[in-house]
Amino acid sequence: MSRSKGGSSVIDRLNSRYADEEAICPECGYVDDEGNWRASTNGRRIDYRHLCPSCGKVRIRTVTLRD
Repeated sequence: MSRSKGGSSVIDRLNSRYADEEAICPECGYVDDEGNWRASTNGRRIDYRHLCPSCGKVRIRTVTLRD
């Protein structure tokens, strides 16, 4: 079952994917049902960050865009 809201941009779709597939913190096992990943971009790269609400572990996923 998807917890994501979806979206039409690349950033929205990848954010939904991370929220769905990486909801469990690898550090403490907490299941983040909200799955809030924050995206930032410099135009050639998208960095996604997630802060575990339970233990504070920060996870980062980076996607490099091609021309």
